[in-house]
Order: sequence, then structure tokens, then C-alpha cells
Amino acid sequence: MSFSADIITLFPELFPGPLGASVLGRGLNEGLWSLRANQLRDFAHDRHRTVDDTPSGGGAGMVLKSDILASAIDTIAPSTDRRPRILMSPRGTPLTQAKARTLAQGPGIVIICGRFEGVDQRVIEARNLEEISIGDYVLAGGETAAMVLLEAIVRLLPGVLGAPESHADESFENGLLEYPQYTRPQLFEDAEIPAILTSGDHGKIAKWRREQSEKITRERRPDLLK
Repeated sequence: MSFSADIITLFPELFPGPLGASVLGRGLNEGLWSLRANQLRDFAHDRHRTVDDTPSGGGAGMVLKSDILASAIDTIAPSTDRRPRILMSPRGTPLTQAKARTLAQGPGIVIICGRFEGVDQRVIEARNLEEISIGDYVLAGGETAAMVLLEAIVRLLPGVLGAPESHADESFENGLLEYPQYTRPQLFEDAEIPAILTSGDHGKIAKWRREQSEKITRERRPDLLK
């Protein structure tokens, strides 16, 4: 069974967006994974299709209603659905490569895209939504964040990116940032490809790449070395 992704959003027309291009789009067309964007307003109870209301206790903006979102979740992913339910949220746990890898090994994912001031806390707790953040900043909504999460997951699915070894030396896969990459021409604006990379000595090349990865990681992300 292929990886199945459901999105709950106020803007389903944004999908698949970049997820429909390149290797991800090819995987989608080949059935290696599936994507369905669901309009939250379809689960509203009134003729105006209202999905939000003012914050209890006062304050600016609007909050997505618990009953509407719960109805959407229960219809799209009932209790027998084993897929994790993710709420894209700036207060969530930071997304990591390890998390993407774990999710890629599962049956799929249900992603709720927040809007306005957020989501009623009661539905987060009642439907066991896991909050995930893609960075320490705030977006207008969760749709772009959902695309980031899905791209990180889908590219890890078997057959999407190609050979499994394609992932092996990428940043974060082995605890380090990736080493520098080069390709022809040999000379570019007085800068040459490092001679070791054209030496044919694969042992020395592997050692050089490891050293470069460690150096870049120390300089840019020393926290990864702890």
C-alpha cells in the first residue's frame, strides 16, 4: 500500500503545488504516494460555512472551531485510521530529518493546516494532534509548512528519489552537514575542482569528504556535534 496523505485546509487549491513537480510529482503520478486536499468548510454546520469564531477571553483574530475540525478529522481519519494526525504549528516540536524518516516508514499522514490565531485547544487534545513546527517563525497559515513536511517525507519513500544510497551523505542523515559538491568545468573563474576529487583514489576522497563535513558542521552547526 502506498503512502497516503490527507490535508485539511481552507485552501485545497494550493495543493499539490510544488509537490506535483519533479521526482515528487512523478512518484505521485506513479502511485508511490497519494495526496488528497480536503476543504475544511465542507464540514461546517451553517449556510455560511463558518469555521472560526472570536477567541474566548478576548484578543485579536479568530480561532478555528473545535466541533468543525473534529468533524473533518473523524470523517477523513476515523479511529481505525492508523495514520498520525499532525497540526502544523509554530509552537510545535521542530521538524528533523529523523522525524521525517520515521513518518516515511508509516502508512501515511493526516495534516491539519492552521489559520488565523490558531486552533481550539480542546480538539488538539481530544483528537490527539501532534504539533510540528518547521522553524522559529510564523506563517500566514499551515499550508506551506505542510508542503515542507510532506516533501521531507515523500522524498524518502522507496522509489521516489531513486537508489537508497542517494540519501546516505545528505545533511543530517549521518549527524553532519554535507560536504561541498563540484562538477565540470574543471576551471571556473580561476577556481579549480579540488585535485583529490579527480584523483581516482576513492579512499582518500571519502576521507576528504568526511573531514569537510566535520569542518562545515563545526563552523555552522556545532550543536549537531554534541
